[in-house]
Amino acid sequence: MKPTDPIVFVVDDDQSVREALDSLIRSIGLRVETFASAQDFLRHQRPDAAACLVLDVRLPGRSGLDLQRDLAIAGERMPIIFISGHGDIPMTVRAMKAGAAEFLPKPFRQQDLLDAIWQALERDQAARQGRAELAELQNRYDTLTVRERQVIVLIVRGMLNKLVAAELGITEVTVKVHRHHIMQKMKASSLPALVRMAEQLRLAERGDNGPYT
Repeated sequence: MKPTDPIVFVVDDDQSVREALDSLIRSIGLRVETFASAQDFLRHQRPDAAACLVLDVRLPGRSGLDLQRDLAIAGERMPIIFISGHGDIPMTVRAMKAGAAEFLPKPFRQQDLLDAIWQALERDQAARQGRAELAELQNRYDTLTVRERQVIVLIVRGMLNKLVAAELGITEVTVKVHRHHIMQKMKASSLPALVRMAEQLRLAERGDNGPYT
């Protein structure tokens, strides 16, 4: 398997459960890494790949819910599938409100877990792709001059070139030049495409300042 292939992490203090889940998940062709505690998992360097976490609620030391909170604080967004033989309604509600993908009480059907794993991996892959696309858009936006950033905000509002010129105190010809450069730098094929990019970057909520160029 390649380092970029999806991976499933399992954290459970019961060795027999870890071994059973390791065998089950490998049987469908997925990579698996297992850990006996939250601390062991946190110390492990995780690969840059789509992933999900199958996590027991009750663990020695830091609990599964504690680990969920630790990951959220660290900005790690991998989907979490909780499993527990001790789950109750308040615990389930707390986990789901904190963003858990699923909560399965033991004993659970193997297929239910496998379905949850596939859904979690698809969700993480989509989220990773979205973050990568947003980062690429931000890189393009960072190449714009301050004046071009002023122009893009106005043209995506639908303002005509002459109105943009009046707003910024420049000529209409200069606006057209800036507009051409913006379309090239942002790799936008059309104005609607540029508008969608601006929405993704949430430009209407931003205020970039700097010297005019």
